[in-house]
Amino acid sequence: MWDSNAAANHVRQHAQSQSGGNCAKFVRKAIEAGGIIVTPTLSAKDYGFPLRQAGFIELGDASSPRRGDVIVIQPIPGHPHGHMAMFDGSRWISDFVQNNGFYPGKEYRTQKPPYKLYRHH
Repeated sequence: MWDSNAAANHVRQHAQSQSGGNCAKFVRKAIEAGGIIVTPTLSAKDYGFPLRQAGFIELGDASSPRRGDVIVIQPIPGHPHGHMAMFDGSRWISDFVQNNGFYPGKEYRTQKPPYKLYRHH
């Protein structure tokens, strides 16, 4: 059974002070702390299918995220694995607390690559 509070607490408690390039691992472990097993992939950009297999549904946009929602962002130059993060109820967190929205850094915010939002139902 999905516990979005446990997942959000886990991602918040394990966040580092800055990105270590482990966003997919940190978010996957938070999902597992929430009670759902997700098949690991090599890259964050490839987590859409495993999330859907685990009972997450794909939503249209990220304008009204809920605690436990997961965003999967496609790659940009210099970041071939893309990015993923979880919303903790107030902020997006991956392997670090993202203070400027779901895009993790300036390059992402400038280039605005495609993303998909996932919510467990």
